[in-house]
Amino acid sequence: MGRGERRELVNRLVVLLLHLLKWRFQAERQGNSWRLTIKEQRILLRSHLEDNPSLKSQINWAITQAYQLALIEAERETGLPESTFPVICPFRFDQMLDNGFWPEAAGSD
Repeated sequence: MGRGERRELVNRLVVLLLHLLKWRFQAERQGNSWRLTIKEQRILLRSHLEDNPSLKSQINWAITQAYQLALIEAERETGLPESTFPVICPFRFDQMLDNGFWPEAAGSD
C-alpha cells in the first residue's frame, strides 16, 4: 500500500466528513449540492477501498486524520465556532458509507 493511496483515502474522507458536518450543523442550508457531494464521496470511497483492500486496516487512522482536517474546514466554511463541533468524529464508518444515512440536525436528536 502506497502513501498515495492512503492520502487519497484521507482526502475523500475529509470531503465526506466536511459535508456530513455541514449537513448536521447547518441544516437550514442543506441543499442539492451538499447531498450530491455526499453521494459522490460515498461512491468514490467504496471504489477506492475495493481497488485497495489493504486500506481497510487503516480506516480508523484515516478517519482520525480526516476528521481533524474536516473540523478546520467546517469552521472555515460555516463560520461556526470550533466548539460547535464534536471533538471526535460523531459518525461511524458504516454510517459514512450508508446511502440511507443523513445526520439529524444538531439539537434534534
